[in-house]
Amino acid sequence: MASNDTTSPPHAAFSMEVPLKTSAPPPPEYGSRARTFKKHAVVDTLLRVFLFALAVASVVVMVTSEETKQIPVAPGRVISRTAKFSNSPAYIYFVAALSVAALYSFITGVVSIMAWMKPGGNSANLKFRLVILDSLVLGIVAAALGASSGVGYIGLKGNSHSNWTKICGRYDTYCTHFKISILLSLIASITLLLLVWLSVYVLSKKVARR
Repeated sequence: MASNDTTSPPHAAFSMEVPLKTSAPPPPEYGSRARTFKKHAVVDTLLRVFLFALAVASVVVMVTSEETKQIPVAPGRVISRTAKFSNSPAYIYFVAALSVAALYSFITGVVSIMAWMKPGGNSANLKFRLVILDSLVLGIVAAALGASSGVGYIGLKGNSHSNWTKICGRYDTYCTHFKISILLSLIASITLLLLVWLSVYVLSKKVARR
């Protein structure tokens, strides 16, 4: 009696299951690159917060630099004279320039925070725009710093060739205010320069990895 063998030959056996297509995991250097750019974005944000604090403090110190003194002009006669920042066009420009820097740092600081909080936000396009704007604001602040420093030096030392007398021996509080304000603006200029360098560095890294 013949046996009824229903076993399929080995070559006829096949599986009906279709393997799922899985995406390849990103290379290890991709995660390292993302972490590096995020660190740069965090540093950028901190520098902009620091710039905002410096600019606001510089404006406040300069605006409050007002002092009134009694100046003797003749025996038994004195007149009242007030020294304040609005007496000098250079100081007015200084306050305007640092106010622009404060507003700019606040806006770009918010943009920078939003950029590093979302994936892909720290793009080369954003960095390119920031480096242009940072350079522009750096030029404005540096010009204000140079103009106010020149006027401040005349007030501190005078100029015998032009017969300009120094006033800092008389208006001590006023001179202390503009010294501090100019020093803060100098640090603000250095901070802006660091921001420009940081943006250029990040852009160079992005271009080199393409």
